[in-house]
Amino acid sequence: MTHIFALLTVLAACGCSKSTPAASVNPSLRPAAAAVQAPAQPQAQTTPPATSPKPVPAQLPEVVARVNGEAIGKAEFENAVRNLEGRAGGQVPADQRDRVYRGVLDQLIAYRLLVQETKARKIAIFDADIDARLTEIRKRFPSEEAFKKALAQQQLTEAQLREDARTDILVTKMLQFEVKVSVSPQEVTTFYQQNPDKFQQGERVRASHILIRVPEKADEKVKQEARAKAADVLKQVKSDQDFGALAKQHSQDPGSAPNGGDLGYFQQGQMVGAFERAAFALKPGEVSDIVETPFGFHIIKLTEKQPPRTVPIDEVRPQIEQFLQNQQREQKTEAFVETLKAKGKVEILI
Repeated sequence: MTHIFALLTVLAACGCSKSTPAASVNPSLRPAAAAVQAPAQPQAQTTPPATSPKPVPAQLPEVVARVNGEAIGKAEFENAVRNLEGRAGGQVPADQRDRVYRGVLDQLIAYRLLVQETKARKIAIFDADIDARLTEIRKRFPSEEAFKKALAQQQLTEAQLREDARTDILVTKMLQFEVKVSVSPQEVTTFYQQNPDKFQQGERVRASHILIRVPEKADEKVKQEARAKAADVLKQVKSDQDFGALAKQHSQDPGSAPNGGDLGYFQQGQMVGAFERAAFALKPGEVSDIVETPFGFHIIKLTEKQPPRTVPIDEVRPQIEQFLQNQQREQKTEAFVETLKAKGKVEILI
């Protein structure tokens, strides 16, 4: 499992991961440090722990915990922390180290308990299930070469990844049997009524774009060639040629080009600055001049503008239901893990 997390961390870092359903914004335009969520997506409230966590020693022992006699080693623990930092986009702050490290260790222990339980129950899966999971992971990379490069970066073999996938599927299968969730329509309505602040939506726009990419650290000659190409495409746009057709033909944004450059709806704070300022300055139907961002040169067409509003419950009912299901699933999984801890032996050595 930690190997799969490691691979998907590389995937996210290289900009190859699929965007989440909650955010219909093209990932290639988001600010690097921004956590983008749909404004109407319910969010879990994090409550600070009542007591400070036990300090984690600066020098870790070779074995940080044992779960029913199985060791969780220093290397596995440090790798899990690195993967977390990779997903967060930075190192764990010093004042959060104890809390975060304890959380990572708890997750490793919980997962080890779940894996052990799948073995005790002798749960079986088909090779086809593993093949499908690996195919899904491969598809998230732009090429086979990129996939293998990510494996190499994590010092992983395909055999190790396959074994991790097998284990992950076993755990998922067991939890699907053990953890049942159910959310009623009334629970969805109650959540909506009790959390009005979560469904306030600022002004947002829908736009399409044509991107002529500029590689990172490109020299001036390459930039000028890209700008000249963008200028030529803009000339075609202004001669009343179909914007969507031109986007399909010329745009180098693989996420939006097949859809005629359509980026869907987004609001302020979801796009890189220059792109966002240009888009919000347009009126519906207008096309921008060439806009430069760290990704290259863009031509933007605004499709629609929506004023601030309270999102109606019918628009967010599926998202609320999913949120409540996930919340319930997490709580029941934690309870199940506690039963495994109670009947087993967990030794924490840090």
